[in-house]
Amino acid sequence: MSSVLGDPALEALLERLHARSEAQVHETSAFFERRAKAGELSWEGLDPVSTRFMADKLVALEPPKAEFCYLACRALEARRIVEIGTSFGVSTLYLAAAVRDNGYGPGEGVVVGTEHEPGKAAAARAHFEEAGLASLIELREGDLRETLRDLEGPIDFVLMDIWVEMARPAIELVGPRLRRGGVVCADNTENVRGPYRAYFDYIGDPANGFRTMTLPFAGGLEMTVKVG
Repeated sequence: MSSVLGDPALEALLERLHARSEAQVHETSAFFERRAKAGELSWEGLDPVSTRFMADKLVALEPPKAEFCYLACRALEARRIVEIGTSFGVSTLYLAAAVRDNGYGPGEGVVVGTEHEPGKAAAARAHFEEAGLASLIELREGDLRETLRDLEGPIDFVLMDIWVEMARPAIELVGPRLRRGGVVCADNTENVRGPYRAYFDYIGDPANGFRTMTLPFAGGLEMTVKVG
């Protein structure tokens, strides 16, 4: 594990969680490949079969991407961060560490996370407590189209790591609340650029004030800056 965080205890926890996520990759890939060949998959969302399969899968953001997000948040001196798709809370810990390391305590800085699945939300909360970062994280459980309606700004940084059909509704909610110079990072945009079309339509509209580029991480990591 990298020393980017400078926190051996947190890095040990993250190393354990990343190892668990990595151990699930082959099984997860094989599952979706089988279903794709059978014509059972849609980018419109997970059906009940896939939802049950994914219930115990971390699908954590890879360490290099998570470390990049941590450093971006440090560079931005981010105090208000939104994470779209918390899952088991692995990347959330990087973001909360950045808020802490930027010098913000509870009530001064926050990571607002979103998670639809109750079991994953419960697991994430346990990880937040174990890391000692729970007081800097507000996890909103349910459909993000409802849970983020009352989101307060200005937002400094957004991590978008969610099934692609929800990317456009999410950016429509958080985009207007992002401060000038704020950053959105969206994962896996190179691998699934087609299904991300509605998301790219939004950030590509000059009226919304964004500039974007795909960073050369595995699968692509889209870095989008609010310039207007």
